[in-house]
Amino acid sequence: MREQPKNQRVGVFVDVQNMYYSARFAYNAKVNFKAILQEAVGGRSLIRAIAYVIKAEEVEKESVFFDALGHIGFQVKSKDLQVFYGGAKKGDWDIGIAMDMIELAPKLDTVVLVSGDGDFIPLVLHLQRALGCRVEVMAFGKSASSKLAETADSFTDMDKNLKKFLIAKRFESKSVNREVDTHTVGGSNARRVE
Repeated sequence: MREQPKNQRVGVFVDVQNMYYSARFAYNAKVNFKAILQEAVGGRSLIRAIAYVIKAEEVEKESVFFDALGHIGFQVKSKDLQVFYGGAKKGDWDIGIAMDMIELAPKLDTVVLVSGDGDFIPLVLHLQRALGCRVEVMAFGKSASSKLAETADSFTDMDKNLKKFLIAKRFESKSVNREVDTHTVGGSNARRVE
């Protein structure tokens, strides 16, 4: 992302599950959320940064991770993992992210969505057209919706700077030519990128 005017008010909204599974499946690595926040803000005036997480089963590990996100500068919003009859598990924040972005948009010049989920295309269009916000998207390009990238005012492909956005001893790049479904825990139901 290039340097933006410093007086722009920016909000950063991170779909943590989408980032986690995209990095895991594409590179077998962890995400550097501090670098993401710094890149998203880009020297502008940060109004709010929210990380949306799902609480699963590893409570102690998750608590340390959630605390780390808070120390970086994120407000952490968490939701319990849903377990359905038959053992299917699901967790997503799409509606919560959309509501927060719409509610905060009047206080922002730019909203930064950190997710590659194509389900956010109608939200991006609404923020641009109805609320007058500049919408920037950051995601790992090889697992992101190409239509989401095209719809945004600007798209930062984090695949182009893995050393900055990933934490790993060595990146194991895997072939991914589809959008990773992060709504189903495990991300195993992949959709083709449009």
